[in-house]
Amino acid sequence: MPVNYGSRRIVVGAHYGLRDWLSQRVTAALMALFTVLVLVQLIFSRGPIGYDQWAGIFSRQWMKVLGFSIIVALAWHVWVGVRDIFMDYVGSVGLRLVLQVFAIVWLLGCAGWGIQVLWRL
Repeated sequence: MPVNYGSRRIVVGAHYGLRDWLSQRVTAALMALFTVLVLVQLIFSRGPIGYDQWAGIFSRQWMKVLGFSIIVALAWHVWVGVRDIFMDYVGSVGLRLVLQVFAIVWLLGCAGWGIQVLWRL
């Protein structure tokens, strides 16, 4: 006698969810490497760690570009995670849309502010 375990899930397209999973892992690895790079610069610095030390680390052009890419990676990482949470746990389509739009506006604002702070150093 066949056992019915529920309705069959229809997967559309190959590698369903692989892109989101991979983007989460890649952005997390980039942020971890950036953190290690900043910590190494702080550990091998001389003198007290204050504003001048932090401004010196982020004043170089390559560090600004790297910081910009990390801010973008962080925003993407957060967006994928928050979007998945909304899709899994918010049942109402209208509420989910409002929350997603709010999250996008908030993340763009935070990323813009972070880039503004970074490029003013």
